Amino acid sequence: MAKATENKAAEKKLRPLGDRVVIKPTAREDMTKSGIVLPDTAKEKPQEGIVLSAGPGKILEDGKREPMDVKVGDKVLYAKYAGTEFKIEGDDLLIVSQKDILAIVED
Repeated sequence: MAKATENKAAEKKLRPLGDRVVIKPTAREDMTKSGIVLPDTAKEKPQEGIVLSAGPGKILEDGKREPMDVKVGDKVLYAKYAGTEFKIEGDDLLIVSQKDILAIVED
């Protein structure tokens, strides 16, 4: 239950601007299927995560706001080297532009 509280804290403290999105990357496996333990340096950067917060959308040339395609709680795939990584209250988070989100994962 503490994890949910931490995510809520991150959501409330961050309100992305424009078409930016705050994502909590999903953790990568520490062990391969064959049982080999991977050190942090050998792990690939995650490309999947949960949307914690989304901006209002980009303002177009005609002054109207483009609606966002993603919403809070969506599980998304994003470009490998997209966004800016940072840490808030011990959580590793990522801010990306909506154009760097490749897909929404539907269960």
